[in-house]
Amino acid sequence: MSKLTNSQVVLGAIIIGFFIASAIFTATVDTDDVDNTPEEPVQIDTTTVQATQAQMSQSDKPAVSPQQPVVKTEAIEGDPMEELNSLIGLEEVKAEVRSLANIVKVQKEREAQGLKNTPITYHCVFSGSPGTGKTTVARILARIYKDLGVLKSGHLVETDRSGLVGEYVGQTAPKTNALIDSALGGVLFIDEAYALTENKGNDYGGEAIATLLKRMEDNRDNLVVIVAGYKDEMKRFVDSNPGLRSRFTRFIDFPDYTGEELYKIYLMRSNKYGYKLDADADALLQEQLNKAVEHKNRYFGNGRYVRNLFESCVTHQATRLSAISNPSVEQLQQLTKEDVEKAYESVLR
Repeated sequence: MSKLTNSQVVLGAIIIGFFIASAIFTATVDTDDVDNTPEEPVQIDTTTVQATQAQMSQSDKPAVSPQQPVVKTEAIEGDPMEELNSLIGLEEVKAEVRSLANIVKVQKEREAQGLKNTPITYHCVFSGSPGTGKTTVARILARIYKDLGVLKSGHLVETDRSGLVGEYVGQTAPKTNALIDSALGGVLFIDEAYALTENKGNDYGGEAIATLLKRMEDNRDNLVVIVAGYKDEMKRFVDSNPGLRSRFTRFIDFPDYTGEELYKIYLMRSNKYGYKLDADADALLQEQLNKAVEHKNRYFGNGRYVRNLFESCVTHQATRLSAISNPSVEQLQQLTKEDVEKAYESVLR
């Protein structure tokens, strides 16, 4: 078997970087899942790079998938409360979810003893900026509801306005009903739900809301709906319709992450995918994340910002390695100050 050339090994390193970035960051629905639960580190070695080079060419790069208006996530095994507690930050959100779970437990115990229960709503409004973990917590809450016997399957169906509203007369109600049918036994998560009421003219958002409200009543024992978006916009959304106001009485606010929390999320990601920062890169990362939080506006991406920053670091590391012959395992894993500097320039561009 012939030896691989230096250029082939380096090309393999670049392809590895590209595929890691693509696999992590290719989007479907515009969720704000920040993936901030710790995982074991991935080990990378040069044999992986060589094998990848041997099997792939530049023409084999994966195409980026177009955004889809609906994503269905099945409930996974494991303790959802343990996963909730392991999330970085979000302490008040965790307390709200634990409180809701405790209410459900007590209600079930009262029911088992033949006692009457006060009706409670399982539907929620998740308010907050992008990238603050709303989708992640919605998935966890769906599993909690399943474990407590509120829902049968505990899956999550994620969508936005485009997954509910049709383009022409007569399309919206069937489209909305079909989507709700797919969510029965689980949670329907509608991101940027306020978009259903903000459009003017010949718009069918109102029809989608009317259909949704009817199905929430008809399927109240087999469907939970979570609507999400910016805080002020979600308040206006709920206040725009008496039916929404009566069904959505539980609000959970997701605060922006601090600089320290964003730093922890970045380290979690780098650890998960087998990367590590050198001392200078680590210091620069903390400094720049604190500055980003200090000067943020309402559109700051929080966990999504960190995700994009990490992707950019991986890309710039791969480019830097193209000038190195026979990169070692340590070099393949290490992110330098130069990588972080260039990543910030790319993200801010």
